[in-house]
Parts: sequence; C-alpha cells; structure tokens
Amino acid sequence: MAFELRKYHHPDFTEQKFVDSPDCRLEAAPADGVAPFDFHALSIYPEYFKIDGQWQMCEESRMDTVPVWDGEKVQSVEARRLNKGDLVVCGRTEACEEGIYMHAWGFEEGTKAGDTFAFRTGRSRETAFGKDLDEIVELLKHEKEHGNVVWVLGPAFAFDIRARKALAAIIENGYADAVLAGNALATHDLEGAYMNTALGQNIYTQENVHNGHYNHLDLINRVRAAGSIPAFIDQEGLDNGVITAAVKSNVPIVLGGSIRDDGPLPEVYGNCYEAQDAMRACVRKATTVITLATMLHSIAVGNMTPSFRVMEDGTVRQTYFYICDVSEFVINKLADRGSLSSKGIVANVQDFICNVADGLGLEY
Repeated sequence: MAFELRKYHHPDFTEQKFVDSPDCRLEAAPADGVAPFDFHALSIYPEYFKIDGQWQMCEESRMDTVPVWDGEKVQSVEARRLNKGDLVVCGRTEACEEGIYMHAWGFEEGTKAGDTFAFRTGRSRETAFGKDLDEIVELLKHEKEHGNVVWVLGPAFAFDIRARKALAAIIENGYADAVLAGNALATHDLEGAYMNTALGQNIYTQENVHNGHYNHLDLINRVRAAGSIPAFIDQEGLDNGVITAAVKSNVPIVLGGSIRDDGPLPEVYGNCYEAQDAMRACVRKATTVITLATMLHSIAVGNMTPSFRVMEDGTVRQTYFYICDVSEFVINKLADRGSLSSKGIVANVQDFICNVADGLGLEY
C-alpha cells in the first residue's frame, strides 16, 4: 500500500480569537547578535504572526531561533545572526494574545476513542515496533520520489559487516539525501573498508588483530595524506561501506567534530558553529530524518528540525522524525529537549538497519 501523507489544516482565521487579536509587536534588534529582551522563541510547530492585520506563517520555523520580519516574510533567524535594526517579533504567548499563534495540531485527523487507563502506552524496550518498521519502509519508498531523507549516524554501524552493507545498499539505492555524522563513524567505517577492521577488531569475526589499536590512527593519517576522503577512496579503490557509498552516490556528508576526536579526517568541521550551519543546510531540505545511535547529534538535529515543511508549491507537509537507539534514555532525552514529534524505536541499530534494508527488498 502506497504511503499517504497526512493533510495539513491551516487555522481558521475567521475565528473570533484571530479577528480580535492585535498585531504582533516588532522591535528592532539593539545590536548585532542581540535580540530584544522579550523576544519570541520559535518552536518545532507551525507559527503564525499577525502583521498589518494579516496572519503570516513562518515557513522555516526552527527551535531556539527568533522570528524576524523582513518586510515580506517572517524569517527564522539564530540570535547570533541578528543584525542591529532587524525587526524581531516580541511576546511570550502563543494563543493570539499578542498576535502570535502556535498551531500544534495541523496534521491531526481527529481524536481516536480509547480507554483512559491502559497498559503500555509509552515507548520502551517492550513496545512492538513492527508497525513502525513497516511505516518507515513505505515512507522511504515515498520519499525516494517525493521527499528528502537525512540520516544521522553514530559509529555503531562500522562495527558490523551486515549493518555496513545494509546501510550502504540503502544509500546506493537512492534512499538517502544526506548523511550527518561525526569523525568516529567516518573513521571506523573507512577503516572497515580499507583494513576490514574497526578500532582494530575484525568487523565479522570480532578478532582483535595484531597492533590493531594503530589501525584507526593509520587510517586517519593516510586519508590526510591523500588530502580528502574522496581522494583516498579513489586512490585505494575502496568499494564498500557507508562513507564510500555516500561519496560514490554523490550524497552530501557532514561530519561534525568533537573535543575527543583523533586526527581528525580532513572533512571534519572543527568549529561547532560551522558544523551546525552545514548540518542545517541539509536539514532545511529534509522531509524525513532518521537518527541512529548518536545522542548528541540526534538532539542537535532534533532542535533544527520543524514538524512541518513548506514545499515549493506552497503545500505544507509533515516532517517525519525517527530515532532508534538501544537506550530508552537517549530516546526520552530527545523528547525532553523539545523534539516532541520524534518517534522512538528502542532497538539495536544494526538489527534495525538490516530490517529496513530487507523491507525495501535490497540485496547486500
């Protein structure tokens, strides 16, 4: 059965609360990188602002940014990017009191009847995730033709040969539009492609090879000597793995650095704000985000991802956000940080990715 997107419903601006609402208050930024002290902070949900009597939607709402009126549209701007004089929406209410409205229920199809008291209504290691896996498979088939899928990856895939092959097949077959990760995923995965080990351990037998603790350092050194990841892949004739698949499929890769990184690889962003900008450039296009086995990158991308996307034809569609991790804590942490539209799957990500590849009918 083909995947069907939920229809978005704009607010009914003929309702009295919208009619009676005052225009929102616009105040000039007092200095570069400084917002007025009662600035409004955007969320993951669609938000509307009444300006000159008309309700204007912020089409690229992102958490922890401020709405700025540029004379034509309401823009979502990080406070550090404000220029002195930018007109910032001010006010801390969200239900028309100050010309600001948050529309959190635009994709709701109505409420389902259910018992007030019921078991297993949360999402934990005891939850049945079969339906979610089926949904992801059908969603990916839909997005291949109609959307944009961003994968956010921790290093767990690099340690298992089947998981590497499954994820590479997903990328090679057009189910990925960007890969966001850190130095570790790329380093260990390239080590697997080059030496058949990850951190010196065979990616199939788990046997630790002699002097294996040198392998990731040798790998980084050789990539740096080659000048770039693509140059190294070409130079060594690599033909397997996640990073190789992304490079050969022309899928953008953004590697955000960490204080603990070795090396790092040449493409790794050492400046966290440059990494944030590069990640955001990919996330801004995303209609589906799948984050796997990485808490900090998942939270970072969750904060960048709204619950909706305004398409080129002006239609508003839902953004799908899945997080898979073996730890319930990680999944709950993402929701606790405001990414309330994320759907958590408690599972070993290596098994998860193989199940997805199998569901797509891929050979790997």
